[in-house]
Amino acid sequence: MAELIDGKLVAARLREEIRRKSESLKASGRAPGLAVILVGEDPASQVYVKNKEKACAEVGFYSEKYLLPESTSEEELTSLIKKLNADGNIDGILVQSPVPKHIDYSKIVDTIDPSKDVDAFSPVNVGKIMLGTYSLAPCTPAGIIELIKSTGTDISGKNCVVIGRSNIVGKPMAMLLMHENGTVTVCHSKTKDLKAITSNADILVSSVGKAGFLTADMVKPGAVVIDVGMNRDANGKLTGDAVFDEVSRVASFITPVPGGVGPMTITMLLKNTLTARKLHSR
Repeated sequence: MAELIDGKLVAARLREEIRRKSESLKASGRAPGLAVILVGEDPASQVYVKNKEKACAEVGFYSEKYLLPESTSEEELTSLIKKLNADGNIDGILVQSPVPKHIDYSKIVDTIDPSKDVDAFSPVNVGKIMLGTYSLAPCTPAGIIELIKSTGTDISGKNCVVIGRSNIVGKPMAMLLMHENGTVTVCHSKTKDLKAITSNADILVSSVGKAGFLTADMVKPGAVVIDVGMNRDANGKLTGDAVFDEVSRVASFITPVPGGVGPMTITMLLKNTLTARKLHSR
């Protein structure tokens, strides 16, 4: 039976470390500062923004929240970002997605100073991740690396399979695993004989977004399974990509849903903001 990878516990340990470093920075000058911008009234986004605000308070960060109406123009939003780019108290800027349809999100990301892009979505930061010269890494993939390491697993030399090629998880996940010297295969909707590839993985990351997608016969005995999926089953219950009861009998370690990858994402946002604060003090 697989051992659960407790994302809440790993996140709590990291947050305590971040809190101590934040206190030290505050004592020597100022605490890290994060600005979060929400355009519109998407209910899920409102919850995420509230959670980020709460997390900042928990670790002693300075935070600003901007709740803008749905009618906010692209020009108004970029003007606010430019103002925050120049604000010496702000180290990280995050524009909660999705944004209204009349706003080009890629232009918004391009406007954020790369040193304050704590989502690590800008072309500059994506390029640095490709080159291996990055300081800021996308939060979910970076959190997954922390979860894998928490099991005592050495990624170097392992066969790593990532299912999914999104810009937010799949692609950067592959690069981060490669920078840890893993041998990486990325699978997607056009992959032939998926089972043959996944069943050879020592580390398997599934970010498909489909309940019941990952079955036990797709998993190598003893593999580390990271389930990034956030889905609802027929009964409305939150579930991952994996058929948990089956896969947990085969894997050595597995992340639960909820309580696995989820708690790490905001924690890594905090870590990126701390890193940005250090970059700005140079």
